[in-house]
Amino acid sequence: MIGATYPTVASSEVGWLTGQQMAEVDRVMIEELHIELIQMMENAGRNLAALVIDRFAPGSVTVLVGAGGNGGGGLVAARHLANRGVDVAVTLGRPDGSLGPVPAHQLDIVERMGLAVRDEPRDADVAVDALIGYSLRGEPRGRVAELIETIGSVAPAIVSLDNPSGLSVADGSTPGAVVRATATLTLALPKIGLRSVPEVGELYVADISVPPSVYAGIGVGPAPPFDRGPILRCIDREPDR
Repeated sequence: MIGATYPTVASSEVGWLTGQQMAEVDRVMIEELHIELIQMMENAGRNLAALVIDRFAPGSVTVLVGAGGNGGGGLVAARHLANRGVDVAVTLGRPDGSLGPVPAHQLDIVERMGLAVRDEPRDADVAVDALIGYSLRGEPRGRVAELIETIGSVAPAIVSLDNPSGLSVADGSTPGAVVRATATLTLALPKIGLRSVPEVGELYVADISVPPSVYAGIGVGPAPPFDRGPILRCIDREPDR
């Protein structure tokens, strides 16, 4: 179903979050609602895999993985892509021993499934950027910066999870190396720094099960109309009805 389309939502129809507000959303979800990180990560990765398949119908995908929650979502997507018959390879931005507990759990699953975990990214039909999420502090460095610089030569299409790695979700600035995505799947609500920024490419927003009351509690909204579907295309014109 290459080139599949999704229901649309106008950029003026939803709230836009700062990185600090998204961190508060995560805190409320985990500490107050007991919706754990691994549950949100599963929702993110499953939706990411669906977008990659529906939009690009790839035979092969390379997933570039960071050490935090963004990388964990990429590993979930790798699993779902493989389960749907895609040839998947994973490259880590840091040694596996430096992954956080939940991403490390996702890596363990991927390895038990026998998916390829390679030192260098393999050429593919699509590259998934899951290196750095909304918590960017300064310019990317080291191995992660190297992977950001090379991702454009890995595949003709790049899909970023939550935001292109190296892009500030606060203001859209790029303090160093940055991914230039074909499409970006942001999570829960779009982030302020993604608005009308060329590095984002096509902007989609995915449902990771955040109740609208959480957004209301931090004074942000409205929530995305996920009654139209779990993935929405965010555009600067009138939305679908």
